[in-house]
Amino acid sequence: MFLALKELRHSKLRYTMMSIIIILIAWLVFILSGLGNGLSTLSAATLKNIQAEHAVFENTADSTFAKSIISETIIDDLKKVDNVEDVTPFGASTISVGKTDSKNAEDKEDIALIGLEDEAFIMPTITEGNTIVKSHAEGAVVNDTLKDAGYKIGDKLNVSNSEMTLRIVGFVKGETFNHLPVAFVPMDTWRAYQYAAPGSDNGIKKPIQAVFIKGENVDPAAVDAAANNIKTVEKATAVNKMPGYTAENGTILMMLAFCIVISAFIIAVFFYVITMQKTQQFGVMKAIGASNGFIAKSIVAQVAFLSAFGILVGIGLTYLTAMALPEGMPFNLDPMLVTTYAIVLFIIALLSSLISVRQIVKIDPLTALGRVE
Repeated sequence: MFLALKELRHSKLRYTMMSIIIILIAWLVFILSGLGNGLSTLSAATLKNIQAEHAVFENTADSTFAKSIISETIIDDLKKVDNVEDVTPFGASTISVGKTDSKNAEDKEDIALIGLEDEAFIMPTITEGNTIVKSHAEGAVVNDTLKDAGYKIGDKLNVSNSEMTLRIVGFVKGETFNHLPVAFVPMDTWRAYQYAAPGSDNGIKKPIQAVFIKGENVDPAAVDAAANNIKTVEKATAVNKMPGYTAENGTILMMLAFCIVISAFIIAVFFYVITMQKTQQFGVMKAIGASNGFIAKSIVAQVAFLSAFGILVGIGLTYLTAMALPEGMPFNLDPMLVTTYAIVLFIIALLSSLISVRQIVKIDPLTALGRVE
């Protein structure tokens, strides 16, 4: 370690440039991580926030809300299954709303209409105003991003292509579905919109799209056996089946993977070149008795120090960048993901140094000193 630090102080410009490269690589990786997590959160934040272990869909719906239609009446049967703590229905639609006092089409907002029962365990915490109640059919609790569009508690909303009207009674934070801000309404209100067309409910009594089940160690097979024509999956499966969710995550992960692989090559090449430039010095050290292990530890220590420094600075720059980004940009830094990618980058940097270590082992002191041809 002494030799490594001594050389870092001696060749400041060389290793400063190397540190800058590592910082930029780490910064890029963490920025992409934040963007990817932000997009996935925007796509399915409401589902991710739900404290449930399983979701129940129609058997042929492929765990997709838009394809599923089941009866709310099965809930009583599902509650009897072992280890089930609570059960609640769920329904989702995409609508466009506008203030009743506005005639401008540009003032309309696309939102996700989510139907829930009173006091459902999946209802998010109200940050302002009141929650929905069955007796107030028009009441809607909306995501607070609608405040930026000028909406406030008490505003009356017209639902496009429908005679339905809603009134904002409260706000929640961080609730999005299919990249749209959410409006939570009583289940009967959602059902009146979703199945307004004659025959759209397929003759099913009290139709809904899905049921969420709370409870650990619930057997999906036992739930499926409790009612006809249903399929029980883990909540993660329901999230992954959201339109575009898997494709978006796959794209970002591929970009991150390429970035990390490229960073490994860059770091390896830089330290390889630096090592080759010091062949004669290493030859002298070997000639006076320095072992391969001693020199190798010096190289690895240099890589470890520069990588740790570069990654930490990259994390700091990422958080500063997040503070400067526009409010509406889908950017979400998950501390767990940041820690994971930081460890991956650090390990890759250490592994890339092995190429330089391999060259050190091959150095012949006499050849390095130019005493033999």
